Amino acid sequence: MKSAIGVLVAGAMAASLTETNAFAFQSTQQTLNRAKATSIQMSSGDGDSSSLRIMVNGMPGPMATAAAEACLRKGLSLSPIAMTGPDIEPSTITVSDDVTGNSAEVRLIPASDEGREDIVSSLAGLRESVGAENVLAIDYTHPSAVNANGVFYAENKLPFVMGTTGGDREQLMSDMESRDAFAVIAPNMGKQIVAMQAGLEDLAEKFPSAFAGYKLEVTESHQKTKADTSGTAKAVIGSLKTLSDDDFDLEEDIKMLRDDESSLAFGVPEDAMNGHAFHTYTLTSSDGSVQFQLQHNVSGRTVYAEGTADAVKFLASKVKSGMEGKVFSMIDVLSEGALE
Repeated sequence: MKSAIGVLVAGAMAASLTETNAFAFQSTQQTLNRAKATSIQMSSGDGDSSSLRIMVNGMPGPMATAAAEACLRKGLSLSPIAMTGPDIEPSTITVSDDVTGNSAEVRLIPASDEGREDIVSSLAGLRESVGAENVLAIDYTHPSAVNANGVFYAENKLPFVMGTTGGDREQLMSDMESRDAFAVIAPNMGKQIVAMQAGLEDLAEKFPSAFAGYKLEVTESHQKTKADTSGTAKAVIGSLKTLSDDDFDLEEDIKMLRDDESSLAFGVPEDAMNGHAFHTYTLTSSDGSVQFQLQHNVSGRTVYAEGTADAVKFLASKVKSGMEGKVFSMIDVLSEGALE
């Protein structure tokens, strides 16, 4: 599996003096095993993490499961209970990390009214056992559950990392801030992509309208099970709109690819059909003579899962610091050097 974020700059001038410049952010991540091995080495000295219990909600979904495996890989312990979809039967699953051999059994409780009561009761016992400040949650559930789950975490004083995209994000932020909740909320958990987003935000702040008159086009491809528009795309588009003054409509103008044929034609490897995030943003001058292109392409889920585990460790340190509840972004996590 590979993730790609990098820079390619090309320019050419035809005899007609029509100039075309293109750049694309692309780089190749190390192989999956090397990336996993590195994260183990870097997390080996995290003595404070052994007392944490992380409730990973959304299993047995692939992203939630990948996040749970990454937690085990980084020396974190999983909560023995977790929320699953309201229509999923209760069950106990075994989560295993192939690199370290660490594993844990987790009882999945449906997020029905009755199930939530069971979760609250189980949380009380877990907190009594390990300490309230040591229990945190990760959410990779469904866009339709984002707001309700956020309120549930906040009202139960459960610090959480919201990896699920979608929902009403403004309402989510308002609900968390009004309840003084501890949370990391971000559209993307990958370190390199977060750094790229931060760079674009800075560029837009320093040079607004630098691309005035340019037309913005965006295509994003994800696995067919992703229900919503890419949250990462929305964040990047925000910066590009500031740079270009384009009237790009987030709901109407993003070209979403959610079928294998279209994704393959877009350049997604066949073995990444079940888990990928490919994005291309194109800015074209009004006369068509100049074009800039930005790409970030990720195959697999490892880069997000590892970033999520780092985010929950960062959040735990904030909870234990004694500060008031606060909503953090992944840029906050990156700025403190908490992404390994």
